[in-house]
Amino acid sequence: MILERIKEKFEERKVDENHRLYLQLYNVLKKGIVNNDFPTGLSLPPTRKLAESLAISRSTVNKSYELLILEGYISSKPGSGFLILDFLFGSKGKKLGNKHTDYPALSEVGESFLRNIAQINPTDDKSVAFRPGLPPLDIFPVNQWKNLSNLYWRHIKVSSLSYFPSSGVESLKKSLANYLNLVRNVKCDHRQIIIVSGSLQSLYLIGNVLVNQGDTILMENPTFPNVHTIFKSLNANIEALTLDEQGVMVSKLEDKKFHAPKLVHVTPTNHYPTCVRMSLDRRKELLAWASKNKTFIIENDYEREVSGRTDEIPSIFSLDQEGRTIYMGTFNRLLHPSIRLGYMVVPSYLLEPVQALQKLSHRFLSPSIQILMSQFIEKKHLLNHMKKLKEVALQRKKDFIEVFNEAFAGRLVIEDFQTESLHLMALLKSADEESSYIKLLQAKNIIVHPYSKCFINSNLKYGIIMGYSSLRKPSMKRRVLIMGQIYKAHF
Repeated sequence: MILERIKEKFEERKVDENHRLYLQLYNVLKKGIVNNDFPTGLSLPPTRKLAESLAISRSTVNKSYELLILEGYISSKPGSGFLILDFLFGSKGKKLGNKHTDYPALSEVGESFLRNIAQINPTDDKSVAFRPGLPPLDIFPVNQWKNLSNLYWRHIKVSSLSYFPSSGVESLKKSLANYLNLVRNVKCDHRQIIIVSGSLQSLYLIGNVLVNQGDTILMENPTFPNVHTIFKSLNANIEALTLDEQGVMVSKLEDKKFHAPKLVHVTPTNHYPTCVRMSLDRRKELLAWASKNKTFIIENDYEREVSGRTDEIPSIFSLDQEGRTIYMGTFNRLLHPSIRLGYMVVPSYLLEPVQALQKLSHRFLSPSIQILMSQFIEKKHLLNHMKKLKEVALQRKKDFIEVFNEAFAGRLVIEDFQTESLHLMALLKSADEESSYIKLLQAKNIIVHPYSKCFINSNLKYGIIMGYSSLRKPSMKRRVLIMGQIYKAHF
């Protein structure tokens, strides 16, 4: 198809006697790539084939291709031919396209998001070793999900191909309300539940509904980089909460005079990344403080099923008698990130504005995925999977610590956490050591996250946060040994 289109464009060209034939072909191909007549990602015809089709010499085609390669419009790889690149960025990421400078300025929020995006840990790399936040991907019951999917599409009604409520499919919200009640002792009306693509969307919605420029947001220090990046990008004033072995030190809040704090973000079941568990007394203290200061609490319960504690402490949401707690959860960290399903349980005061923003921004998530998730819960597949996940994760944690200790021989030591989680952490001495080591690991397709990114203020600590559960022991061991060799060689 592309051969015929090139031939057509070449025959339509204006013949210029001042330009040699290879330059004429080059101009035809370049114009076609820029105008998207020859789409990005496709391969140009082999030189011999194109030469025969255009009735020109092969050396003429070669010269044209060489110019396109030099300018970053195509690439040449043995066995792959000549691949058309994105002409805007070329082969080396250098922007080649539009040079206009008379565009309107970005909004302050747009500039802010652009400025802060580097704070979020990237997810573009497909490596799974040892990316934090990944569950044991290999144990997800693909066949059960596939059977539910086949059944859904076999009996689909035409009406189910239309629009759905922005806040989520009702059957999933009801299933989820029952699940939260039975498994997490979180009692809510299913109409309070908002279905989202994950924690980031939850934070984005809540932030835009509640936060004005300069509003005060309190959050644990350290915490998820994504959390403070969202609120920082919304131009909020972020204040750090001090932690000890019982979680947020609420008494420290009484010592400070915050200006009308809008939100407090906490991870009480399993603090990220230190895995401290907030005590019952601290949860009650935080609720009392929030009531006194007319503040909302975001309770981010991101890994509740993994925490492994039998002494269940009630969630802040369950203790709250005033409806000022927003309860967040996600399936992306428990099933797999590509499922893109999470949820919020929202106080009635916030329901309408959150739903309005959702309708005007995200419209709704795929109904088929939501209905499959509802059936996955109803048929007890989720409960059974959670049991297996905990068993597998616990064994892989033991395996990881064993091979880590063997590979590092005391040079690095894994931190001892209060609660179970899907990540582990080892401290490093300095910023240079942290950044250099992480780059060396990336070169070997090993992904770990920097501890320093989790801090809100300048009092940083350094280390690597590692997800251990996504690999079986043999693959795990090979990569951990590489980690140990790199550290020994360079540090």
